[in-house]
Amino acid sequence: MWLRRSRCAELLVDRRGLAAVEFAMILPLMLVTLFGLIGVTSAISINRKVTLISRTLSDLTSQGYQVDDTKIANFFAIGRFMLTPYDAGTNTFSGGPLRQTISELYVDPNTAVTRVQWSRGDEPRTVGSPVVDMPPDLVSINPATLRPQPNQYFILSEVRYRYAPAMLPGIASVNLQEVTYTRPRATTPVCVWFSPATTCPTN
Repeated sequence: MWLRRSRCAELLVDRRGLAAVEFAMILPLMLVTLFGLIGVTSAISINRKVTLISRTLSDLTSQGYQVDDTKIANFFAIGRFMLTPYDAGTNTFSGGPLRQTISELYVDPNTAVTRVQWSRGDEPRTVGSPVVDMPPDLVSINPATLRPQPNQYFILSEVRYRYAPAMLPGIASVNLQEVTYTRPRATTPVCVWFSPATTCPTN
């Protein structure tokens, strides 16, 4: 009996291996925290890049009075470069792919309907289709008629990227997206022609 009690007492005061046990208990929590921080940081970084790409596409398009497929392709190439160091294509590191679209919109002063004049990109809008998701406060209203002012055009850029953290491949993902509306900067003409157009369309 005395020997058994002695062994129990020794076991209670024995501290050998305590650090290893504590480390084994804490390690999973540390790894979850580490990979979680990496995933959140990457998501924030990519989301910021998506916003910058959208603003850049809209800004570049609105600066001139005429664009064509070559210029639009160059704008999209700039967008893909801005996403560096993340891959614009589908990949296991960050998800993807990067989807870019540029459209020009026209606000009909008679019907107050906003329609697509031209659209290029990965997910182009249908020409002539109404744009129901445009913020109404962007349109200037004639106080006398309470209808939109004439000659109102907007450049719309839409950018989307599906972020998938590398530590959860095929399990978790989130769609990051941004839209930007910019008025054409040229005053004559008041729109951005898509070559070979020579006048501002109003359909």
